[in-house]
Amino acid sequence: MAEEAGPSEPLGVPRRAMGRESWEPGPPGSCGPAVGGLLWLALSSPVEAKRRRPENGDAEGPGLAKRQRAAAEPGPGRVPVGQLALDYVVPCLGCYGICVKDGFLGEALGAQILAEVVGLHQGGKLRDGQLVSARTVPSRSIRGDQIAWVEGREVGCRAIGALMARVDELILHCAGKLGGYDITGRTKAMVACYPGNGMGYVRHVDNPNGDGRCVTCIYYLNRQWDSKVHGGILQIYPEGRPVVANIEPIFDRLLLFWSDRRNPHEVKPAYTTRYAITVWYFDSKERAEAKGRHRLATAQKDIPPPTLQTGGPT
Repeated sequence: MAEEAGPSEPLGVPRRAMGRESWEPGPPGSCGPAVGGLLWLALSSPVEAKRRRPENGDAEGPGLAKRQRAAAEPGPGRVPVGQLALDYVVPCLGCYGICVKDGFLGEALGAQILAEVVGLHQGGKLRDGQLVSARTVPSRSIRGDQIAWVEGREVGCRAIGALMARVDELILHCAGKLGGYDITGRTKAMVACYPGNGMGYVRHVDNPNGDGRCVTCIYYLNRQWDSKVHGGILQIYPEGRPVVANIEPIFDRLLLFWSDRRNPHEVKPAYTTRYAITVWYFDSKERAEAKGRHRLATAQKDIPPPTLQTGGPT
């Protein structure tokens, strides 16, 4: 079941799942510069250190201004975005079809983004997620998240906009090196919350029918996440591999993977509030073809085509 592409349109922890072994990267250098070692560190690094705030959210206080100033600057030792793109993201996606980067933005900006997402949630801005073609099956039996689509320029969403700009920059540095795709556009950001009532999202493919989406990027915002207690793991079943990738939705983790049938995935039931922000990037040729099919179909039905979301990297 496909995930919706926008508001106006449509690893890991060792374990067994559905007869597959859990995925582990090969030795360093086996699939490009530093991929094996870096990806293993990203997947096996400990969950962030214990903090005084036990729940999702960010408290106001004397340190807020300091965190805001630090958010605009990369921390010491942080890898430049261009180097991260070419030395890690490109070979990772090329080899595994999946890429995980922990500590993507740092504590300061990550905390601001989390505060904005919590604000959207507590302000009643999130609505039940829908399916592109839900006809006979209720959406809630397929997906249990609540979502809002954000451009990043709205009041109270500027930190989310900073996240989108940083991911745009990362993708731009990968230009021409991601599977031959010509990426010139993306969706808005989909802010999602699983409310912790045991809901998840059944196994599906984001883009099963060529709607233009080629790369899925998910940024996680969950502090002190323990999948044994909280559930909520994203499981990916890479096509043609007898493995399953188990992605814990931990704070400041960025996940990228191919959006098409190569990566069926599901969100396991979550038993505490789980936040994530997703952006999908478009391949220009496939996107144009999808728009053409849509225009033809709507013209034949004599209905005006909807406005398509095609905002892209700048």
